[in-house]
Amino acid sequence: MSIVIGGMIGLGKTSVADTLNAHFKNKGIESKVFYEAVDDNPILPLYYELTPEELDAKRIPFLLQLFFLNKRFKTVKECVSWQEPVYTIQDRSIYEDWYFAYVNKNLGRISELEFKIYEELVENMLEELNELPKKAPDLMVYLKGSFDTVIDRIMARGRSFEINPELKEYYFEVWKGYDEWVMNQYDASEVLIIDMDTTDVVNSNDDALRICREVEEKLTEILNITKTPAF
Repeated sequence: MSIVIGGMIGLGKTSVADTLNAHFKNKGIESKVFYEAVDDNPILPLYYELTPEELDAKRIPFLLQLFFLNKRFKTVKECVSWQEPVYTIQDRSIYEDWYFAYVNKNLGRISELEFKIYEELVENMLEELNELPKKAPDLMVYLKGSFDTVIDRIMARGRSFEINPELKEYYFEVWKGYDEWVMNQYDASEVLIIDMDTTDVVNSNDDALRICREVEEKLTEILNITKTPAF
């Protein structure tokens, strides 16, 4: 089974991925997490720290989108190489990359020409993935939360390049359309929504167990197993 953890910056994708991974392993199910390229990303700090003029001159937003797209394309291929019964868990999906590029275009950080080139590259990559046995995930676990929760958790985790007050407008632009994109445009897999306003897998064992239970139930539903439990 293949699971992707989606959602707004700061809402806890990595923590949820780690929680599910530990849960599966405790049940004797082999699983592997594929993390988002953040700590080893040379472009991401520039994206958050440079002035708008510097971003534009260096075309940093476009470079960042290409960096993430390339990494996620590689991740999808690696996930496919891990055959059943291994459970793969991706920290954000290749499909969400398009949404971030779209927001950057609307903000004027990516030009219309750059976005056109980006979309053509995405389409080409997805065509290549069609040749693989199974490119799409079985389930997206979508972390949904209020804007206040997003900001609070970004501040709490304390990545220096993320906490510039001037970034609040960017975070809002990403946040305000995310739910609509997932509900009305994303169609690669089933979606399980987790309310992160009332969920904290780091500090609440009950919350962690609840998410694991809800994911199990959704996967069982997807597998359409009625007599033999999936777990």
